Amino acid sequence: MFPTVSHFIEYLFGIQVPLPFNTFGVFVALAFVAGYWAFSQEAKRKEALGKLQTVKKSIVTGKPASTNELILNGVFGFLIGYKLVYALLNYQLFVSDAQTVLLSLQGNFIGGLFFAGLFAYWDYKEKNANKLPKPKTVEVVQHPHELMGTLIVWAAVWGFLGAKIFDNLEHWDTFVKDPIGSLLSFSGLTFYGGLICGGAAVLYIARKNGIKPLHMLDIGGPGMMLAYSVGRIGCHMSGDGDWGIVNVHPKPFAWFPDWLWGYTYPNNVANEGERIVGCVGRFCNELPMPVYPTPIYETIVCFILFLILWRIRHQIKLPGMLFGVYLMMNGTERFFIELIRVNTKYTVAGIQFTQAELISLLLFLSGLALVINAVKNKEKLANY
Repeated sequence: MFPTVSHFIEYLFGIQVPLPFNTFGVFVALAFVAGYWAFSQEAKRKEALGKLQTVKKSIVTGKPASTNELILNGVFGFLIGYKLVYALLNYQLFVSDAQTVLLSLQGNFIGGLFFAGLFAYWDYKEKNANKLPKPKTVEVVQHPHELMGTLIVWAAVWGFLGAKIFDNLEHWDTFVKDPIGSLLSFSGLTFYGGLICGGAAVLYIARKNGIKPLHMLDIGGPGMMLAYSVGRIGCHMSGDGDWGIVNVHPKPFAWFPDWLWGYTYPNNVANEGERIVGCVGRFCNELPMPVYPTPIYETIVCFILFLILWRIRHQIKLPGMLFGVYLMMNGTERFFIELIRVNTKYTVAGIQFTQAELISLLLFLSGLALVINAVKNKEKLANY
């Protein structure tokens, strides 16, 4: 396993390059890049079909930098410098435990002041360079795909918060023991929490910018499936604990790779299992028994589902139907993967289930409802 990018580089080239990047975080970033690409492509397609309209906005140009802008830039610069300079001066600590460095209150005050002045000065110079004797109001045209970058940022922020909230609800005992640590930790993220909260934020911003909810949902379906597939690569490569149950069954086919059937996740970032003899460092644990590598299963299945959605999106004309199909695919995939995946189980009226199983069932039913609604109201939705 490769808990950090440095481990991956060492595996490929045999050299140790100390970098403060964890593998899971890199693939989360790549997942958002993939989602942004799919969102943008689908927004352009819908605009070309006349389903999305451009928005005219009035902006004021030629104004000098205001006091509030200078203060905000200064505060932002201070935070950057406070942490960046401290991290560079304590680079080994940053490499070994970037999370603690970033989330602690420790920092470099002088570095913060320097970057605060630098950021404020940049803003002042930039605004002054474009200052006019009399500021004027101009009208600009915003295309729907130009909004996708903003939407991705909102999805990232609220998705992370939602993923943390749902994960802590799922692991309530751990949260109660260390609430601050659980909330600030970068590990422990529940996909459905991110989907629900991030999706709600995206719909809110899209609606404010003239994009109707059903069209925004359809834009997001294929992209979210692709992003999920890419993100799961990070789960597998880092060994974040999101694996399956113990699998000691014989392989169904002789040619089937061992690592794809049962895997022990050596050097996993979750530090689960037994200590590896002779290993030195933080990530030296390996599971005592092989488990189903469910993240890689989801990577493969969800990429195939993305390709299907990407292909059929041209044939689906009714707003909301494509997203309904996405929800049904997503719910079905996750429901069945839960059967071989490690997770917290709840019991209600004698029925055992996981949080993901319950939500995946609700998502499937919601998707089915969207599809039925689209078919029932196709005449009404034709001009939506």
